[in-house]
Amino acid sequence: MAFVRLPGEGVLLATALLMLPPRARRAGAVAVGVLIGLVALLKCLDIGFYTVLYRPFDLVLDWGLLGNAADYLRETSGRTGELAALAGALVLTVAVLLLTTGATVRLTALMARHRARAVRVVLVLGTVWVTCVVLGLRTGGAPVASTLDADLLGDRAKQVRVSLADARLFRRQAAVDAFARTPSNQLLTGLRGKDVLFTFIESYGRSAIEDPTMGPPIDAVLKQSTMTLKAAGFRARSGWLTSPVTGGGSWLAHSTFLSGLWISNQQRFRSLTSSDRTTLSGSFRRTGAWRTVGVVPGVLVAWPEGRFFGLDHVYDGHHLDYHGPDFGWSQVPDQYALEAFQRREFGKRGRGPLMAEIILTSSHYPWAPVPRMVDWASLGDGSVFQRVRRGGKTENEVWSNPESVRAEYRTSIEYSLNSLVGFLRRYGNPNTVLVFLGDHQPVPTVTANSPRKDVPVTIVAHDPRVLDRISGWGWTEGLKPAAGAPIWGMDNFRDRFLKAFGPQGR
Repeated sequence: MAFVRLPGEGVLLATALLMLPPRARRAGAVAVGVLIGLVALLKCLDIGFYTVLYRPFDLVLDWGLLGNAADYLRETSGRTGELAALAGALVLTVAVLLLTTGATVRLTALMARHRARAVRVVLVLGTVWVTCVVLGLRTGGAPVASTLDADLLGDRAKQVRVSLADARLFRRQAAVDAFARTPSNQLLTGLRGKDVLFTFIESYGRSAIEDPTMGPPIDAVLKQSTMTLKAAGFRARSGWLTSPVTGGGSWLAHSTFLSGLWISNQQRFRSLTSSDRTTLSGSFRRTGAWRTVGVVPGVLVAWPEGRFFGLDHVYDGHHLDYHGPDFGWSQVPDQYALEAFQRREFGKRGRGPLMAEIILTSSHYPWAPVPRMVDWASLGDGSVFQRVRRGGKTENEVWSNPESVRAEYRTSIEYSLNSLVGFLRRYGNPNTVLVFLGDHQPVPTVTANSPRKDVPVTIVAHDPRVLDRISGWGWTEGLKPAAGAPIWGMDNFRDRFLKAFGPQGR
């Protein structure tokens, strides 16, 4: 029904072009054509961002994400696929601008040759547009007389002003740090001697637990895992955090959780990582009581941010000695990544306490193919996953319909949860404390366009004194947070955690 709507901008621009003298008219037609082309390209960007991130493209803050999109293409389709996509995007951009400009110039020339008739048509259309506005005529629930592009440009002008002001706002927020001057001997006193593992599960969002079709199987995994861990002496409490992003942008969620600041765009991320902000992981390093490590299998290039986050050592995708196949975007299956952590750090004899930031990637979009659990003793160098991958589905098979996408997403979350619980059951000890959470909700295809940005967060510990310190949080017992459990902004976790496990948390 959108094709029967009457755009007010078109009537106005046609009137303006007819009123211009010949020389100015041609220049005006070129300018209008370029503007139409740019608006069309902006709408294409919006479509892509809504599909993945459930929001429009930000003209100030989102240009850096296009580089991340190129990296994703290179990692999933190879260098050739990346270059082909970039070339296609460039050709499309040039073609749209040339076509819209050429069409506008040609239409303007046609109106000029038939000026009298064109004036009558514009007057009729203008009268019809005003009449539709006055009478409030609608089609398909939307006004017949539209100003979609004018509204779009108005919204974007407002967005640009807000985004430009965001840097100043963030500087004021970042200047407040409740733990910047806390003496190191008063940090994390309630966890001394413990191994603390902060683990992010990619795209593990509220929809995975509460969706009518995905929820029951994942609920079964969470209940069984709760009982399995309880039999091994572990207890758990779970709640909800609201992520700053949805669909993608995991590093923004990670930095929000660790910094105690709302990191919702790349500009804020760059400002944060060039500062001396006290992060949750950095707090462990400041004490001198923990060795701090990162396991980040999705990182395949230099990652200087690791130093900002206070990590003594980082194991990226090239330093886990994995010789198996990738699984879509995920370079290393979660089970192997956890086993590699066990071999290199957690299982070392005579070591001191560890703090680890572990990023599990197997549940990363596009969920094709999804790995499955193998016997821990047979993991070896990861070659065992060759046969697992051969039995998996291709991206074309998975993305043939939304139901298949949701099914494979659910399977990937089950795999990540089973890997993490299996690791804890196999290698955990009385001094192990596990904090695991999702980074953000999955793409709208999975969430059915839900606006919720909540993710589950769970603390698991063998020592009951650890969970006693968070008894006032109101979290649900077990690995599954209740629907009515507290919901905090992800930026609130750092301060609550440091307070709970500091001297004042006793």
